[in-house]
Amino acid sequence: MTTVQDARLTELKELAGWAGRELEDASALEILTWAAETFGAKFCVTSSMEDAVVAHLASRAFPGVDVVFLDTGYHFEETIGTRDAVEAVMDVNVITLTPRQSVAEQDAEYGPKLHDRDPDLCCALRKVKPLEEGLTAYEAWATGLRRDESPTRANTPVVGWDEKRGKVKVSPIARWTQEDVEAYVAEHGVLTNPLLMDGYTSVGCAPCTRRVAEGEDVRAGRWAGRGKTECGLHG
Repeated sequence: MTTVQDARLTELKELAGWAGRELEDASALEILTWAAETFGAKFCVTSSMEDAVVAHLASRAFPGVDVVFLDTGYHFEETIGTRDAVEAVMDVNVITLTPRQSVAEQDAEYGPKLHDRDPDLCCALRKVKPLEEGLTAYEAWATGLRRDESPTRANTPVVGWDEKRGKVKVSPIARWTQEDVEAYVAEHGVLTNPLLMDGYTSVGCAPCTRRVAEGEDVRAGRWAGRGKTECGLHG
């Protein structure tokens, strides 16, 4: 890494710390407007297509913003349909990332149903690595992380530093509750994944996602029965 690159990383890290403090009480739209004005084309939104709330917010702050979607090859049909609908109706540029190997190629190398035997490796191959490569062109990326989703996300800053990738990480709805999300969806007619109306409260890859019982944590349906709670994208 060159001295110029090192200096830029230091500058970005300091900027993230400053923005995290200054924008803590700002609205989601204000946070995204700051990101758009600060980074321009070097800013993108990532979306799992569970809902399109952050993509919709970003389109208001930055029309034509890049929305990055990871197609793992294991998604529900409803998730792919949500992505296609977002691309069709929102003022965004959807970019679909795919792993280096198809599911069949991965099965041939590692054996079938790697997600059952080693979910961490499966996530690393089909999510973490593709995103790492896909974010190369950007200095900042936005996520839909919320503090109320799980204990591991309770301290999510609205703007923070992604040390692993050397990027500014923006979480504009970090302070929102599920009620806030539902109110925004209702007010703006935002697209949501149909599975959210069918007992799923968090939507990931089909083999590793189940419906959630009443009273369970919203992410209880992800990797149920395992100690795993995150795919590795956010930690």
